[in-house]
Amino acid sequence: MKLNSRLFLYFFTTFLALVVVIAFFQYQREKDFRTEQLDQLLSTYNHTVNRYIELNGFNQESLNDFLRVLPDSSVRITVVQFNGDVVYDSYVTDETRLENHALRPEIQAANEGKGVSIRKSGSTGIEFYYLAHRFQHYYIRSALPYNVSLAAALSANMYFLYIIFLVLAAASIVLFFISKNITRSIDRLQLFLQKAEDEQMEEANIIFPKDQLGQISANIVKTYKNLWQTQWQVRREREKLIQHLQISQEGLGIFSSEKKEILVNTHFTLYAQILSDKEIASVDEIFYLPEFAELNKFIDDSLKQKGIQRKRLQLEKGGRIFLIQAIVFKDATFEISINDITIQEQENRLKRQLTQNISHELKTPVSSIMGYMESILNNPGLDPDRMNFFIERSFQQAQRLTSLLQDISTLNKIDESKEIFEKAQVDIAETVKDVLQDVHLQLEEKGVIVENKLIAPLPVQGNRSLLYSIFRNLTDNAMAYAGSNITLRIECYREDPEYYYFSFTDTGVGVKEEHLSRLFERFYRVDKGRSRKAGGTGLGLAIVKNAVIFHGGSISAKNIPGGGLNFIFSIRKHQEAGTSNQA
Repeated sequence: MKLNSRLFLYFFTTFLALVVVIAFFQYQREKDFRTEQLDQLLSTYNHTVNRYIELNGFNQESLNDFLRVLPDSSVRITVVQFNGDVVYDSYVTDETRLENHALRPEIQAANEGKGVSIRKSGSTGIEFYYLAHRFQHYYIRSALPYNVSLAAALSANMYFLYIIFLVLAAASIVLFFISKNITRSIDRLQLFLQKAEDEQMEEANIIFPKDQLGQISANIVKTYKNLWQTQWQVRREREKLIQHLQISQEGLGIFSSEKKEILVNTHFTLYAQILSDKEIASVDEIFYLPEFAELNKFIDDSLKQKGIQRKRLQLEKGGRIFLIQAIVFKDATFEISINDITIQEQENRLKRQLTQNISHELKTPVSSIMGYMESILNNPGLDPDRMNFFIERSFQQAQRLTSLLQDISTLNKIDESKEIFEKAQVDIAETVKDVLQDVHLQLEEKGVIVENKLIAPLPVQGNRSLLYSIFRNLTDNAMAYAGSNITLRIECYREDPEYYYFSFTDTGVGVKEEHLSRLFERFYRVDKGRSRKAGGTGLGLAIVKNAVIFHGGSISAKNIPGGGLNFIFSIRKHQEAGTSNQA
């Protein structure tokens, strides 16, 4: 088989496999999407009926009248008590004819959230698509007849398959011409190599196609012709390399297969002396040091093999850390480099944990944005509503990413550049009022009642932005994690000549005791999954702690009897240079 035929077959097979996989996943996705739409419709019916019963009470006649206004007259609504008795069925007016529904699969599954099943009704003999929810006093089940029209609505639209196969046919034609064009350049390059092997370079004036592969082939020919002309440049560069080794801060040594010195620089000799417990007269003696036993074994094993072998290891000696790398070349010579990485390693150890935490937190919104954007790019015909949904979610993740970067920036400024925060006379009571005014809509949505017992004035010498962030982050934390319909209580429970002492309390779910001591750590989360869903960055309480410390105070957290969390902290009235109390 010719090269162009093999190349075309390879491309076509790969593309066909990709198309089949895409078609399969698109088909499944289409089916899941349609099923989800039906579930959402039936779920809406369930919640609408439940809301109607809650507002108007349970009355069969009024409920029948209410169901007549639903857009789909074929929907079947059933209300089932927790013991399985049916108290209402829109298809069966005589409930005494209905058997106990406790063992119906959708009713049993509803105990876990919602139940879905497709089966023939034991009461009507009609096959239905059921969806049931468990509410406070009963189950509500909605259903639609599982007839030909509903089955068709749930099945995937096969139109996209025709598009895919049309693209496959067009791509096959394109691949055929591409493979043919590629092999044209390869054939001519092969002809040149034959002439080069026969030392007929003067006759090897071959013209390649004006495409990318042709240009690459022409460059190969040009490079090959200039090879002999560059030999003197190689010798010159070798001399420069030797000079570079002598002035480099890296310890570098080149040795023969007998482990004899070929070339070493001064830093290699110096580092070898540091790594040895005794003075060595020649750098060749490093191969007898116990510290080099592992490296020595690697070199011995590599010299028995063909090919380039590499190894790197770290050694600690005299409080210093050295990175040692060895490369064994094909000609059985080898190179050893020694770098003093003490300062770098110490800095890395300090930064590693914070970097890992930051990268982990950044990864989640970035991955989400990439996922949504990839879905949009890979689906040009995406439904506008679906596309808007992806764009909105990407925007939300971008906002979360912005919040995370802002919080990281704030913490870095507090830690490293405290002088940039100007201090002025600030009334904490007025600042708290501003916080509550800014979040009053969110508080109302969550059903949060605020008892602000701060009485103005509460003047301090501090930074208004940081003081605002203390109470804003505590409020946001309570709204995100304490639960709904809670009470927030803010008060200054004590005052002395130097400090105000504040209490910020919520009546929410509280925190387990083992988490209390770590609440103020950066990126620490009690419930990681719930925290990310709530949009938290994991830095809010860390900012609170650092802002409190900036104002000369301290902060701690404790649970309160009966449920809830209490933050107790102090703020110095008049800031003094060098003031910093650890919480």
